[in-house]
Amino acid sequence: MPSLFSTFADLIAKSDRPAVRAFFLSLAALSVALILALYSGAAAQLGNLFLASASAITALVVAAWVSVTLVPVLAKRTPLRWIGYRMEYRVTREGWIYIVVIVLVALAAINTGNNLLFLVLSCLIASILMSGILSSITLIGVDMRLKLPEHIFAGQMVRTAVELQNEKLTLPSFSLRVEGVKKKGAPAAALLETPVYFPYLPRKASARQSVPMLFSQRGVYRQEAFRIVTRFPFGFLQKARRIDLATEALVYPSVEATPEFLEVLPGIQGAMESLVKGRGQDLYALRDYLPNDSARHVHWKASARTGVLMVREFAREDDYRILLVFDPYSPAAQHNSSANERERFERAVSLCAAIAWSFHERNAQLEFRSVRAEVPLAPATENIFAVLRHLALIQPIAPAPGHDLISQLAANPDSCKIVVTSQPRGSIPSEIWNSSYLVFAEDPSS
Repeated sequence: MPSLFSTFADLIAKSDRPAVRAFFLSLAALSVALILALYSGAAAQLGNLFLASASAITALVVAAWVSVTLVPVLAKRTPLRWIGYRMEYRVTREGWIYIVVIVLVALAAINTGNNLLFLVLSCLIASILMSGILSSITLIGVDMRLKLPEHIFAGQMVRTAVELQNEKLTLPSFSLRVEGVKKKGAPAAALLETPVYFPYLPRKASARQSVPMLFSQRGVYRQEAFRIVTRFPFGFLQKARRIDLATEALVYPSVEATPEFLEVLPGIQGAMESLVKGRGQDLYALRDYLPNDSARHVHWKASARTGVLMVREFAREDDYRILLVFDPYSPAAQHNSSANERERFERAVSLCAAIAWSFHERNAQLEFRSVRAEVPLAPATENIFAVLRHLALIQPIAPAPGHDLISQLAANPDSCKIVVTSQPRGSIPSEIWNSSYLVFAEDPSS
């Protein structure tokens, strides 16, 4: 009982007072018109034509007044958004069996004239009607939200939240299933390939399901619409409502330490240590002692051998300044490219992402360059996702003679330069070899 009173109080609080007043006024007026119409019929039966005509005309005037004055007010204030829901219907296998049973019972009732069979037939037909009404009530007033993680990497499982919100004030919803809508003429939907089931959705409440998702490749995944499907209550009909909810997921390349990355990592570290000096643990060079140098950095053996104080300099580990260049020129851009060339380009993208992520873990100063892309120098913790975003969307470009742009990008003498390319080794100009450390995406079999 308290819940009933609270529901009634909520309805009163959220109701539109002018609309409620117009509704009850129109109900009273139409009741008066109905009584006058009935009285007109009774007067006509008694032979009082004047009174019958007057009552009938008065009833028509009252009905016309309601239709002209009150009905437009109610139409403007009535929320009709649920009426516009697009419903899709499909008779299930159980429904077809049920229809066959109805036909057989109808034939038996007509042939025998048995009243009990007619009663059973009416109950069967009423069940079909109730199934359609209850499934529509279950679907209306239900809204959907899809929450994707902020950062998604290819090949890594992520958890996505699918949430349904029941906006109905009094009725819950049962047995709902959320599916992705496949667009005609397009590849299979990438998001929500597996349906998500909600057994019960309370009134004025929401329910959430956590769904695992795995994206095998980098790039943009789009889903234009979803469907909420139900077979409630009897399973005879499958009714669905389409929800236009454009959703987009940007999937970064994989940053896992693959065997190919572990193979090139020592060469990258050696190149950086040969170009950078600092406060690390690896010896970089020996130089003369300066007054502000610490005595613990003095190399005593070298000092004794030369007769002059010598100080050790170390390759620094915490202040790398890296210029990472990705070469998008690849034969994979050509229409007649082979599958191996396209796979080599994708390996180069993943290798570049793994290298950038390793600099992020080192907290290095990272700058990224490519064709039509430039990420300024900053701590890798700040610009790593800008780099990964570009790598997620990059596409191969047909090879250009001389690679002038890449040569210009790699010719910066102030940074440690690493160039990642899917080009064959013999196609890279010698000036790039002299100014940068090149990483090639080799075939695993080579």
